[in-house]
Formats: sequence, structure tokens, C-alpha cells
Amino acid sequence: MYQTFDVTARPEQGPPRLAALRKELAAEALDGFLVPRADAHQGEYVAPHDERLSWLTGFTGSAGFCAVLQNIAGVFIDGRYRTQVKRQVAAEYTPVPWPDVQLADWLKEQLPHGGKVGFDPWLHAAGQITSLTKELKGSGITLAQSENLVDRIWQDQPAPPMQPVAAHPLDYAGESAADKCARLAKGLQGAGQTAAVITLPDSIMWLLNIRGSDVARNPVAHGFAILHSDARVDLFMAAEKLEGLQGHFDSSVTVHPPEEFLGAAAALNGSVAADTGTVPQIVADALGDRMIPAGDPCALPKARKNVAEIAGSAAAHLRDGAAIVEMLAWLDAQAPGTITEIDAVKKLEALRREDPTLRDISFETIAGTGENGAVMHYRVTEETDTRLEDGHLLVLDSGGQYLDGTTDITRTIAIGTPGEAERAAYTRVLQGMIAMTRLRWPKGLAGRDIEAIGRMPLWLAGQDFNHGLGHGVGAYLSVHEGPQRLARTSHVPLEPGMILSNEPGYYREGAFGIRIENLLVVEQAPALDTSDPERDMLCWRTLTFAPLDRRLVDASMLTADEKDWLDSYHREVAAKIGPQLSPAAKAWLDAATAPL
Repeated sequence: MYQTFDVTARPEQGPPRLAALRKELAAEALDGFLVPRADAHQGEYVAPHDERLSWLTGFTGSAGFCAVLQNIAGVFIDGRYRTQVKRQVAAEYTPVPWPDVQLADWLKEQLPHGGKVGFDPWLHAAGQITSLTKELKGSGITLAQSENLVDRIWQDQPAPPMQPVAAHPLDYAGESAADKCARLAKGLQGAGQTAAVITLPDSIMWLLNIRGSDVARNPVAHGFAILHSDARVDLFMAAEKLEGLQGHFDSSVTVHPPEEFLGAAAALNGSVAADTGTVPQIVADALGDRMIPAGDPCALPKARKNVAEIAGSAAAHLRDGAAIVEMLAWLDAQAPGTITEIDAVKKLEALRREDPTLRDISFETIAGTGENGAVMHYRVTEETDTRLEDGHLLVLDSGGQYLDGTTDITRTIAIGTPGEAERAAYTRVLQGMIAMTRLRWPKGLAGRDIEAIGRMPLWLAGQDFNHGLGHGVGAYLSVHEGPQRLARTSHVPLEPGMILSNEPGYYREGAFGIRIENLLVVEQAPALDTSDPERDMLCWRTLTFAPLDRRLVDASMLTADEKDWLDSYHREVAAKIGPQLSPAAKAWLDAATAPL
């Protein structure tokens, strides 16, 4: 299987590791050390070699960091992980609600007389360090670059990944690497920049039409790149990863050993673009005053999917939808109390594996029943595996990495007879999902401007959820892709071709969780009879097709338009997915998509 169910970190392992780290602090005359969940490439996902936060603390979430001082070790986590962190860290660690509590404020409170806090300059973006330094001004607290003290005490640290890289076919990419480089180089020329430094793995993969497997669940390879304004590219990546790519790169791409990257950055002339949100501090130091703060030049072009990428994603979702329906039909045939969360994960992966274009799952499948469903990013292990009992809900959040697209879908499923509180909450979540799906909005709006639409039914009931409404998704790339998001913090205008998730939820700690998720692509909205002729409007097209659990829907809470939408969506599911199914699953789908 792609997914395993081993316990990867235990709370009891944290305290002795913390004690060892504090000895190193004393040896280096440091009052603290910052441990992020990041690697030198500043992507969201990291290889086992870089799982320093998990190794030290036991916390396995995909975002967060630890500030280790001699008398306290704060684990900073956002709203998605406030339940999970309680299960995973020992009492010697103090969970800190972030960003409600900012690191600078916390440090000033814990070090009222000042101090020196160390950090690894490869693992912190330049913008982070600049902001933190500014916020600490006048406090007597200074930041000091340091070698990585966690690596010093991590005796069995895995080796850096060294997996082979493969070419991504033009039929799927929709644009040659040479054309992408030329297009982005024109942008550099127009801005008066001689080069751009690129550290994000998925940006490099997209730019050069390659894919890797250095990071589980993400088809990326570790490396660095410099794009020059004449469309040349210097790629800094281990040669052994590229052995199968003879003939893929043209003469404009030159491959160098990764250890030459810092020197090459220091030798650049003119104005050099770099994203301060992702470029490591040590690289910013090498660039010096030649660095021009700018966004990653690949970010927006990558987010605006072309015709081939959208077509591939749509096709992948239809095949993935068939696997989901086969799974739901199988699950419905199991008597309550007879299977566990792990059984569900294994069955779903087996069904996805029947597709020869599947290369991996797109993230560790979340299959949380009962109170586990309230842990937003729950990962089932052999120790936490729970039976699916009568009255439970199962939150099943999963996806696949196919050669033509990346999928991400969540369905909440009733096991046996659901309770009325669960049905009411599910219906509100469904109403939020429908409202966002049906939305038309003026061009130029960002995620922050519209995401409240998906929360309104919950807000009216005094409820909410502690995660964004949606994230960007790549085209056979990272399942979380920026810069676009449906979140209060997203300032990036939504544009045609962007793919985002629409996933409202509700979580009652200790009881149950609910989440519903479809992927949507932004399109130009067709004109209406009432449309202002001078106003550009955008809308969504749904990519995900799988039934929503009608047993959890309280139809009396829905408006006529909401009922019509649900019935229409289910007709589409039946028409698009039905022909791909086994006879038993087809019969189940016909019943599951019957009109309300």
C-alpha cells in the first residue's frame, strides 16, 4: 500500500529529545531555538529527513513550529490542529494557538529580559526573519543564525531523498518547458530583472515539465533553479536523479550539483527576483541588495491551468469518482460494527489502484469515525483504529495522484442511523457547499471576499469551523497549491483556470466531525438577461462527481433552489459515473442519487 498505519511519533519520545536539545542550547550559549516544519525548499510537504518538528515533539501536522527555550517549549499550531496536538505531544510541550498568539509576542513574554534565539537559515524564509526581527526590535531579543541543533542530536536521521525524476508528457502539460521559460523570461525583462531564484519544488516541476518522488504523496523532486531573463535555466539537482531524462532538456537548461546553488546565487548580477515568503534566509543573504522582493514567477502561471491541464483534471476526477462510488457501495453493504477505519482506507486505496494511471495517493487518507472525525487531519494508526458503529459518522477525505490530474474529495457518511444533531449540522454544511458552488462573482475578487458564503448557514446557527473554505490544487502536482485560496487571508484574485477545493465542515470535539468537499475550476460566467454588459463575472464548474449522503440531509431545512441543485448534481453523478461501475455499484448509485 501507499499508506501505512504505523505510529510515526509518540508523546513519550519528546521529553528526552527536548532535554538533549536544551543541552545543545546551553553549549551554544543560546536562550532558544526555532524548529519549523520546513525544509530548504520551503514547500508545504517535507521528506522524512526533514521531519524535525515531528521527531522532536510528536506533532505530525502539516503546519506549525516549535520555539524551544530553557524553561518552556511552545508548539505553535493553527485551528486545524488544536485537537490533534493534545493527543500527540507530552506535557513538557505547551500548545500555543497560532496565529492568535504571534511568535514575537510569545518570545517577549517568555524572555522579558532579552536573549538570543537561534535558527537554521536554510529553514526559514527571508520574509519570516525580517518580520520577526522587526517585531522584536527593542525587546533585547536577537535572532542568531545557527547550524541545525536538531540534526546534531538526531542520531538516526534518514538520508536526504534521492529518487529518480521523470518527464511530464506535453499532452498532459499543455505547454512545452521552453515556451514556459520564454514566457516567464519576458516578464523578468519587463520588470527590469536579470534573473529569478526558484526554490519551491512544485514550481520547478511545473516550469521544466518534470515530476519526481522525493516527497511522499507529491510528485516533486528537491532542487533549486535560477531562471534568467534570456530564458536560460540553471537547475541545481543531483545528477543521479536525472539519469532517465536524456533528451528532455534542451540546451537552455544546464544542470549543476545542488551544493553549487548558493555560490551561483551570490554571483548573479543585476536585479534578481526572489519570493521573500519562500526564499531561505541564507539565499537572501547571498543575493544581498541585488534581491528584489517579488512573488515566485511560476506561482500564478501554474495556478491558471491551461486547456490540457483542465481536461486532464476533469478526466482524472471521473475515474476517481468511480472508485469513490464503488467504495461507498461496498461500505454501505457492511453491517455496523464489522469494519474499522483501516479497513475503509485499504479498500479505497485498492479500488484506486485499479487505475493504471495512478501514481500515488495525494495525501494520507483521513478516515475518522465517531470522535476521531472531529480531528480535522486525523491519521489512523494501528493504535487508534476504531470500528464504524451504528450512529457514527465517517469523515472520508482522500485523493489520488494520477498522471493527468490530482484529486481531493471528502464525503461524510452515515453508519447505521444518524442522530438529529448530526443531520442538522450536515445539512448546514451542505448548504454552505451549495451556496459557494452556485456563486457568481465580479472578476477581481479574492478568496477573502467570497469565502464567507460557504460559512453563512453555520454562522446563522452560531457555528463555524477552524480551517479555510478551500485551497488551490495542482495538475498532477501538490494537492495544496498556492497562491489562490478560499480563506480570509487570501488576497489573490481568482482567475479562470484556477482549481480550488470547496470544503466547509463542522467539528464537535469528542463527538463527531463533518466535512464535504468538491473541487471546482474558475470559469468565465455566461451572460444572463439581467447582466450588466460592462461587468465581467466569474463562476465555478464542478470537477468532482460522487453522491452526497441523502440519509444525512434534513430536506425540511433546504430551500427549493438547494433541493433543485442537489437533485441536479445527483443526476450528473449518475450520468457521468454510472457507466463506469460494476452492476452492484451501479444499482447502489441509482438509489443513492434518487431525487429528494
